Amino acid sequence: MDWITISLLLLFGLLFLLAEVLFIPGTTLVGLVGFALLVTGIWLGYRDLGSTGGHLTLVTAAVLAGVVLYLGLRPKNLHRFALTDVNNTSVRDARRPDVEPGTVGRTLSALRPAGTALFDDEQRREVVTRGEFLAAGTPVRVLGIEQNRIVVEQA
Repeated sequence: MDWITISLLLLFGLLFLLAEVLFIPGTTLVGLVGFALLVTGIWLGYRDLGSTGGHLTLVTAAVLAGVVLYLGLRPKNLHRFALTDVNNTSVRDARRPDVEPGTVGRTLSALRPAGTALFDDEQRREVVTRGEFLAAGTPVRVLGIEQNRIVVEQA
């Protein structure tokens, strides 16, 4: 029964150490708990199994912890867990409008005073008037862009 307890302490200590090396950067509670489990397993090995069993436990724990650290800290293995994808997408910036002042389109919904308009038969945009109400299908002209809103008037 003693060797089962010692083996489990060493196993969980190595698992916690592996989690510390691979998944949790820096020195955290997980690594300290793993180290404490390894020390407790080695101490119980000396206490319950005698000097020879304790030496065997110490060497086994040291070799396995060294293997975990060596394999876990190799750059080749670290790249497997690293985010290497690059996001090259962009967002349409309202400060650089794709609908220029003077562009003519037609409303898709009623503008009361805000609604939707279609420009160049493909660019659907949210627009606003200066207070007028316009019915759907009314031709409109872009006056300008004010505070990220496209301001239109009846054409």
